[in-house]
Amino acid sequence: MTDIIKYYSRGDIKKAILAVCKNREVAYKLGDKGFGRRPDVLQFENDIVGLAQQGATSFHVSEELWSNPLHLKTGMSRKELDPLRVGWDLVLDLDGVDFELAKIAAEIIIEALDYYEIYNPSIKFSGNKGLHIALPYNSFPKKVNDIEIRLMFPELSRYIANFIKNMIKEHLSQRILDKYPLNEIESTFNIKKEEYFKANVFNPFSLIDIDSVLISSRHMFRAPYSINEKSGLASIPLSKNGLKTFNKKQAILEDVEVKNQFLNPEEFKENEAKHLFIQTLDWQAKQKTPETEKPLYIKSQQDTIKISDKFFPDCIKKILAGIKTDGRKRALFVLITFLRKSNYLFEDIEPLLLDWNKKNYQPLPEPYIKTQLGWHKRQKQDIMPPNCDNEAYYLNLGVKCTYCEKFKNPLNYAARMSKLSSYNKTNHKKT
Repeated sequence: MTDIIKYYSRGDIKKAILAVCKNREVAYKLGDKGFGRRPDVLQFENDIVGLAQQGATSFHVSEELWSNPLHLKTGMSRKELDPLRVGWDLVLDLDGVDFELAKIAAEIIIEALDYYEIYNPSIKFSGNKGLHIALPYNSFPKKVNDIEIRLMFPELSRYIANFIKNMIKEHLSQRILDKYPLNEIESTFNIKKEEYFKANVFNPFSLIDIDSVLISSRHMFRAPYSINEKSGLASIPLSKNGLKTFNKKQAILEDVEVKNQFLNPEEFKENEAKHLFIQTLDWQAKQKTPETEKPLYIKSQQDTIKISDKFFPDCIKKILAGIKTDGRKRALFVLITFLRKSNYLFEDIEPLLLDWNKKNYQPLPEPYIKTQLGWHKRQKQDIMPPNCDNEAYYLNLGVKCTYCEKFKNPLNYAARMSKLSSYNKTNHKKT
């Protein structure tokens, strides 16, 4: 305990821990004796030292932000909690059998976030085998579909975790198997083959998972620069570049340097995560679609043929004519997903997009377009374009067309018109 008290007495450590505690419920762990009283808060630097002197070994803070954490009570209902919650942060907990696997997963998630224009997520070593990747509340849209985001915890946090898992699964599998051959995983990580290889399919999340099940109201994560009791190491924040060179020796208490903050709102732009949230909710809505629902369109031999642009709905034609206001990046996403599902090859799509970009009120950087195309190329399955009722796209882009009342997705219309034309031509030849 002497070393722990000495560590928590450092001015830079106290300041760094306290910086993340504003509007958060705080809990402290008393070694193997469990946690202290809840709810609690930290308001002064000396409170940290005082608790350490009383046996506190680590500090944990809530993902949710509260108007007054001390008003919380055990067993409160959702109806009672919602008025107290002023926001919440997204904290993805990467936990698995080995830190190197967490590092691989983190690199892929950071790449995925980069695709959604989130360029500097907060990153933190858990202190043992995992990592935390986080986004602060100020980077969220305040409303989506007229629902306040602050009220969508923990559901939306779980949705995002599952959305990202779905997005990175194939890439993560490939990266893990490139480094650890399938026949060596069992001996390398002391895990039974039937746990990670079922029905002849490798499941990367059996080795390193993004925990979504345990996310619940009043859920907590280890505070930055707090000690992990299992390893004796500090949970230190890392920069994106720092993750690549990170060594656990940097987390030894006497060697810890306070270089980075975790979940510092000043490092994020307002609404920076809007695109990610919109895509997550769109994806989640599709997961809830009953299996008995009529498919988007019926597959046939015709579906392997590139759909002519004369069958595109008006919304796509309007986008292709150029974006005259804000929304070029959302329009780019619509075009890539629509064209891919319309059976266009990437070598056809790239010149089309580069030509489209010249028509915009202000062209996007060409490397940005190529980066987005590269991301889509790495996906095992083509992503569906947003549905017609997704206001963040067609309506807000000013391209919404009259077909939306009859068709769920722009692809519905294009596929239907293409098939109808083919059917008419066939019948005309017969007559």
